[in-house]
Amino acid sequence: MNPGQFLDLGLIHYKEGWEIQKDYHHKRVEGEIPETLFFLEHYPVITLGKSADGKNLLASRDRLEKQGVEIFSVERGGDVTFHGPGQLVGYPIFEIKNGLGGVKPFVRKLEEAIIKGLQKFGIQAETKPSYTGVWVENQKIASIGIAVKRWVSFHGFALNVSTDLSFFDLIVPCGISGVRMTSMEKILGKPVEMADVKKVIQHSFADSFGIEFLNTNKPLCEA
Repeated sequence: MNPGQFLDLGLIHYKEGWEIQKDYHHKRVEGEIPETLFFLEHYPVITLGKSADGKNLLASRDRLEKQGVEIFSVERGGDVTFHGPGQLVGYPIFEIKNGLGGVKPFVRKLEEAIIKGLQKFGIQAETKPSYTGVWVENQKIASIGIAVKRWVSFHGFALNVSTDLSFFDLIVPCGISGVRMTSMEKILGKPVEMADVKKVIQHSFADSFGIEFLNTNKPLCEA
């Protein structure tokens, strides 16, 4: 297995996480660090990807501000999505040229890792041919939106663990009309510990990508 580093940033504002991952992206491009996987949660925020349609934002900026929801336009692919507490966000800063064969195979690996992890909790998830992300029957449980520059990825996935799903009423999630979002707690009908989900998903990423992560929050290269 290839060496990598794993960093858990906890609950942070979106802009802070965005700046950290861009810094680590530069370091990965320059070969200063190995493959790096970040786990974190964000305070409520809506992000619009490169292909976002403004019509998929259903609330005014004034309403979002009153509800404490930030909004950012970012360089990832995809449309509009929501991040908030109770949602496991993962940012893989991976070199995807060698071994992964490009963007599409990389996205499939992300989906595979999430599906493997959910199986450990007794949740049978799947992909859909026409859409990116992970689904349980006809409800979406995880969204994926990545950016790739100089063959290194950033941005990543968002898995709903105990997310307040009412926030998704503010948008058309991923620009898919009529989509229904779900969460692990909603499916299982009981509380789910975020720490347990992080541990399982980290292991499933290690298995899917063939990476041995160091379980430490001390970076191999200081940001």
